[in-house]
Amino acid sequence: MPRRNDISKILLIGSGPIVIGQACEFDYSGTQGAKALTSLGYDVVLVNSNPATIMTDPELVRRTYIEPLTLETVAAIIERERPDALLPTLGGQTALNLALDLHGSGVLSRHGVQLIGAQVDAIRKAEDRQLFKEAMRNAGLECPYSGHVSSLEEARKIIEITGYPVILRPSFTLGGTGGAVVNRPEELEAKLAWALAQSPTHQVLVEESVIGWKEYELEVIRDAADNFIVVCSIENIDPMGVHTGDSITVAPAMTLTDREYQRLRDAARAVMHEIGVETGGSNVQFAVDPKTGRMLVIEMNPRVSRSSALASKATGYPIAKIAAKLAVGFTLDELENDITGTSAAFEPTIDYVVVKWPRFAFEKFPGADSRLGTQMKSVGEVMAIGRTFPEALQKAARSLETGKSGLVSLMDRVDYRVLVREEQNRDLVNEAPPTAKPRPTLPPPARGELERALERLVAVPTADRLFYVADAMRVGITQQRIHELTGIDPWFLAQIARIIEHEKRIVAAPGLDAEVLRESKRLGFSDAQIATLRRTTEDAIRARRDELGIGCSYARVDTCAAEFPARTPYLYSSYETESESEVSAKKKVIILGGGPNRIGQGIEFDYCCCHAVFALRELGIETVMVNCNPETVSTDYDTSDRLYFEPLTLEDVL
Repeated sequence: MPRRNDISKILLIGSGPIVIGQACEFDYSGTQGAKALTSLGYDVVLVNSNPATIMTDPELVRRTYIEPLTLETVAAIIERERPDALLPTLGGQTALNLALDLHGSGVLSRHGVQLIGAQVDAIRKAEDRQLFKEAMRNAGLECPYSGHVSSLEEARKIIEITGYPVILRPSFTLGGTGGAVVNRPEELEAKLAWALAQSPTHQVLVEESVIGWKEYELEVIRDAADNFIVVCSIENIDPMGVHTGDSITVAPAMTLTDREYQRLRDAARAVMHEIGVETGGSNVQFAVDPKTGRMLVIEMNPRVSRSSALASKATGYPIAKIAAKLAVGFTLDELENDITGTSAAFEPTIDYVVVKWPRFAFEKFPGADSRLGTQMKSVGEVMAIGRTFPEALQKAARSLETGKSGLVSLMDRVDYRVLVREEQNRDLVNEAPPTAKPRPTLPPPARGELERALERLVAVPTADRLFYVADAMRVGITQQRIHELTGIDPWFLAQIARIIEHEKRIVAAPGLDAEVLRESKRLGFSDAQIATLRRTTEDAIRARRDELGIGCSYARVDTCAAEFPARTPYLYSSYETESESEVSAKKKVIILGGGPNRIGQGIEFDYCCCHAVFALRELGIETVMVNCNPETVSTDYDTSDRLYFEPLTLEDVL
């Protein structure tokens, strides 16, 4: 059906300040949604408290309020502006919680404001853990055994049934805030007290542990006519037990059979229907027991999320834009995919591999617990695209800007025996961090000492665990043993082993011929990485590639695996035989993005990049954006004239 004409003014709520678990991906979604609604002729009013965002630019919508995102402030804005509708699904958990407060206090009904995108009942069902569990039972789906508690005594009664370990999941929180894994009885009291304190409703779900199970996400869209599509499937390399925002993920899912995928797809549709998300995008997370195939629904977000931004950039499908248009009455078959010109009801298909790798900042907080769990700790992320999983993985590793040119060995940088000694169990609330001390220098490792240290380290999820896994393979620990210790699927371990085996080939080759060099590049090895293995310079490797005529080609992200021609030049590099990059003869400027968010370098630099594009476009100059951050407006397909999703390294930019 066509757009709704019974509403003319729409209020958008942003996500507020950047915090762990809620970053610039909501500037991306809010900006895309605001542009979509404005293009349809709606009068859009926006409120947000973060000035370092594109969505708060005065020229984006008719009126922008840079105000605190509180009930009192937004109520006053509603009283003044008298919008017909409120769209809260583009502003993350902050906007959803505020929409519930506005409804509960009677502000929306008093001023005749409709909620669009997601209704109150749908938000509550998705966000309240007990209501969600009941909804899944009604849909014939299974959740982990759990119960809501508000006291220590109630928690102990549930644990009598589940046993240890258990997962604590506070209600209505962001990024798993307050979440924890309780392994032993003596840990329960402190962790539960912290979790209860983080929940605005003072409720925590105590849930049976599925740590070690495989974790998948489906990014889905539904419209008012019950049309449903899966935009992207995402698989976590880390098994359950690590927050999905902290896990290295890959799209599309690599280890599902078609039958298993269809089962998840049907379940995601049932979840959307039962929760009652009438229009827009949602994220549904599943756990699958690798031994029995038992499938559990973990949670769903009735809004666009960080995974939505990743899925949009991975496929080229503009989830936030489509979601905004669905919220005002359109159906998927009435909308067009800007990249291909085909119907938005076509599910994206991709012929490449995408890897997302989180960026952490533990070096800024000496003494912080660097172990990963159900509470999100990453401060940013990068995305890389390749024709093979090893290529995408290594491109992501060097995109992090942590001094690693790929999935390199850390044995020349750290002594793993020292890292094992530094393991500690500190009360993070009451005990001060330990005083920083120089790391001791140990004598050369005895036989088996390094292997034992690595076995202990890979068993614990940390920011650098995948580097530890690679080094474990380098010292001879078997893939089977690593699988037993980590729960990482054997397929991923086999792909990492391909990288390790090829390292040996590079080192052993009498000379770098075309075959070895081309295979190296297809597995994602950077020139710097090859140079280290060959004990030469990066310039020498580049010169050798030029001599042999081995250069990268560029392919397009087109949402359809080249079934239809792509209108937008959204590109990634690979070492294939054909290039889809059609370079114009126009005067042009390359803009280098800011890379992953980190402490001290965040969304403000994306703001600068976008305004550079806008200024150059006014001058008639073609803009070329190079960046690797999937959360940003600068990496949206329609921001610059050409977008290269690439690591910000000398080799990749040249």
